[in-house]
Amino acid sequence: MADLNIIQHPSPNFGGRRDGVTPDMIVLHYTAMPTAQAALQRLSDPKAEVSAHYLIGRCGQIWQMVEEDKRAWHAGAGSWGGQGDVNSRSIGIELSNSGSEPFSELLMSSLEALLRDLMARWDIPPERVIGHSDMAPLRKQDPGARFDWQRLALQGLSVWPELKFADSHFEPDFWNQERILEFAELLRQIGYDVPVGELPGAVYLAQFSSRFVKGRPVATGHAFAAAMDLANRYPARRA
Repeated sequence: MADLNIIQHPSPNFGGRRDGVTPDMIVLHYTAMPTAQAALQRLSDPKAEVSAHYLIGRCGQIWQMVEEDKRAWHAGAGSWGGQGDVNSRSIGIELSNSGSEPFSELLMSSLEALLRDLMARWDIPPERVIGHSDMAPLRKQDPGARFDWQRLALQGLSVWPELKFADSHFEPDFWNQERILEFAELLRQIGYDVPVGELPGAVYLAQFSSRFVKGRPVATGHAFAAAMDLANRYPARRA
């Protein structure tokens, strides 16, 4: 492991990874708490029954609470790429942030260093670095709209769509029923757990757009273009 000045703060909230799996994805969260110390206390409280492998403070300090070969309790219900029990398949990283504030430069720099180390040691590709909102879009929003996914992608630590379409490429009434079903299939190809044969709720479009098409008008089809690009370049591994 790289020397990242990690402080050990063991949590009792963990178990064994099920079915002999090893981590092949990383899930990012925000704490939605005022301080990193408050988050450490909760993530180490046996009554709370939650934990993560790592916590990064606004100051850039990294704490490790669960060993990487163990199953931390951070993801809950949800799936990615057709695979459930994300806790057994992932390493969870909590970021000290309220969800409504910018992520500090010190925090982001420490996250980038930690991701490089984890991805190299566990052979995790950039498309398998996801947010809690990706694997559980109907109930979670973290790491939220203020998180800079594009910054990570530019360093090969996540993915970002290549949008080659001008605003005028799509008509304002682009989102008809047929197109929505096509969009749902693209999301499934990327890894999202969208019910087959059903029109996805607006929350799927909102969550995807919050991460991948910031600053672009969703109604004119940029989310569809982004999904099409990501599905072509990064099809999810499926069970």
